[in-house]
Amino acid sequence: MLVKTFCAAVNGLSVTTVTIEVSLVKGIMYHFTGLGDEAVREGRDRIAAAMQYNNYKFPRADITVNMAPADLRKEGSSFDLPLAIAILAADSQISEHKLSDYMLVGELSLDGTLQPVKGALPIAIKARAEKFKGLIVPTANVREAAVVNNLEVYGMNNMQEVINFLSDKEQFAPTVIDTRKEFYEHQYNFDLDFADVRGQENVKRAMEVAAAGGHNLIMVGPPGSGKSMMAKRLPSILPPLSLGESLETTQIHSVAGKLGKGMSLISQRPFRAPHHTISEVALVGGGATPQPGEISLAHHGVLFADELPEFNKTTLEVLRQPLEDRKITISRAKYTIEYPCSFMFVASMNPCPCGYYGDVTHNCVCTPGQIQRYMNKISGPLLDRIDIQVEITPVPFNDISQAAQGEPSADIRERVIRARQIQEERYKDVKGVYCNAQMSERMIHQFAEPDAAGIELLRTAMERLSLSARAYNRILKVARTIADLDASPTVTSLHLSEAISYRNLDRGDWAERGM
Repeated sequence: MLVKTFCAAVNGLSVTTVTIEVSLVKGIMYHFTGLGDEAVREGRDRIAAAMQYNNYKFPRADITVNMAPADLRKEGSSFDLPLAIAILAADSQISEHKLSDYMLVGELSLDGTLQPVKGALPIAIKARAEKFKGLIVPTANVREAAVVNNLEVYGMNNMQEVINFLSDKEQFAPTVIDTRKEFYEHQYNFDLDFADVRGQENVKRAMEVAAAGGHNLIMVGPPGSGKSMMAKRLPSILPPLSLGESLETTQIHSVAGKLGKGMSLISQRPFRAPHHTISEVALVGGGATPQPGEISLAHHGVLFADELPEFNKTTLEVLRQPLEDRKITISRAKYTIEYPCSFMFVASMNPCPCGYYGDVTHNCVCTPGQIQRYMNKISGPLLDRIDIQVEITPVPFNDISQAAQGEPSADIRERVIRARQIQEERYKDVKGVYCNAQMSERMIHQFAEPDAAGIELLRTAMERLSLSARAYNRILKVARTIADLDASPTVTSLHLSEAISYRNLDRGDWAERGM
């Protein structure tokens, strides 16, 4: 007897419907075709144990299993459930009349319990696109998959519940999620707030500009000056995610298995802070079983690199292309996968190896040569891709003890949102551009061209700081954002002056000057 069940294979963010065909004839062999990996093939033993535990028999017959399309590699344990159901239906132990209506995914424990799988959300989107009536997933994945409307999503605890449902022995209600309520309920519930930051007004201003235009930013200062503290608060002043951005971000975290238990949608912009020992593959993605890297997990959010010079130099260099293209293509012998990675890159570093160069409260023990070698760990091309470079000095004790509470994130976020609204209106007819940091060179000349006085100011800065053409464009982008924060239709010399002041690391006399 031949029976078919339906599941899905996830490769990157793309999902392919997989048809599992099981044929039973006389014999004692088990044949498997369809490019399944070791985890898929090991599923036979899990299925046999689960059947026995639940008082079903693993057929004593010649079983041929095919997973179509046969030329697509299938990886992972999510095929256990549909394969087990297909074998039972082919052996006439359960009915097959509802199998064509549902897509099934789930890993089986030896007692038949369903374990969560990766990629439930993109699988649900595919099931709806393929016009399936419903999707059956492990209970742990049901809220994640149920955000897809016009699809019945059932969360099951074990194989027996699935069999009872498909055999009409037991009724189950599909899980219904109010997507908009889930999305908007937690958008502004931040644990960290800029109100906790006393002093450092110039750095907070730089972060406001960065958030308003989606610009990359690096902070340079001694230990204890507040670099990490402020970076962690950056998401609290970013514009809220749109529903479309949230779905795209949630899909990436779903594929990576990074969604929290019982979580449905990511409603706040992600903040990823990988350790400096991270490998290239962990940063950009890939591996034997392809997974999104940290840059994709930071999609529509912030990637924070603390102590930037401590990262492996070759690891840092792989960031150059994603920072420009906002996507990463991973090509290996057996696969090519593309992940989106539109993120704000925020980094921090000490000004020298000992950390106290320019600090009036500590003596720096580094020589100019050591300082220069330390700064050279960050390549020029990478620095060129960082729009805002700001220096930080520690806040004196008297200022900390006497300063009033800082401006709350909500007030800063309001100004950022107004600036972003100006940009959205400006670029409404341009596909793929939503903020100033994404402007092309042609758009820079169209929307950020300064007046005659501004051009002369830029010429002087270019000559004195020996800036590259890319740095020139970055200055104009930042100046356009500063003008948007002022609701100014034109870029003035005042806006350019502030933008130029954010190119501190471009000055070649770093090791010979004070901060």
